[in-house]
Amino acid sequence: MRRSRWRSSGLVALATAALMGVAAPTVDATVPVARAAVRNTTTTTEPARGTVRTPAYAAVGALFSGGRHFCTASVVASPAGDLVLTAAHCVQPGEPQGLFFAPGFHDGVAPYGMWAVADVLVPEGWTAGADPDLDFAFLTVYQTGNSRSVQSLTGAETLGANRGFTNDVTLAGYPDGANSPVICRDTTTRAGAYQQRIACPGFSDGTSGGPWLTAVEPDTGNGTVIGVIGGYEEGGDSPDVSYSPYFDQDVQTLYDAATR
Repeated sequence: MRRSRWRSSGLVALATAALMGVAAPTVDATVPVARAAVRNTTTTTEPARGTVRTPAYAAVGALFSGGRHFCTASVVASPAGDLVLTAAHCVQPGEPQGLFFAPGFHDGVAPYGMWAVADVLVPEGWTAGADPDLDFAFLTVYQTGNSRSVQSLTGAETLGANRGFTNDVTLAGYPDGANSPVICRDTTTRAGAYQQRIACPGFSDGTSGGPWLTAVEPDTGNGTVIGVIGGYEEGGDSPDVSYSPYFDQDVQTLYDAATR
């Protein structure tokens, strides 16, 4: 896998990461929800605000297993406010034990806490044959003792289907070992019947599942997600060019099933 570092569900969960000698992210739930405007850069977090720095995109975060992040995901607007989108090759259906989502993860801090993955839903075509045109998945997340949803804290991306192959897109993802996301903006092109492509540098292993965002709101950092790093070669064979399955009725159908 080029863009993900999946670790089997048999690994010790984040709660016991300290026993493995791995430092778990610091949790800081006091960070305000406001995000910075979109930047045409390849890195970044917001300038200091008080004693902390908030991430530019609070709804985008890292997926953790065994105390380390291995893929990227984003909160997607849903009635229950508990839905997260990533690449199908990042997860194993029916085995979410030990998986956690850290929205807005930056500088080693999980500002909105760690959210456990309770359920994983992938398309049947991915389960049957790892169809690269169906390389997307929805995760249901929760946080013990918290009556609020993740969406109510971070905001959410709107799911977009059938938006065409040429779009101005902001791409975000967490390379392995990075404490903050890489962010880039460019224009997508068609790369096959159901694949799209974007040229953005620095999207190496670990960025799988990173959202492709259009119409990003400058006051929130949220937008419409029309793809995720995945698909061809599980996101591409070069860190400077990324791929995504084209979001059409298939992703809408899976979303409808997830929200039911």
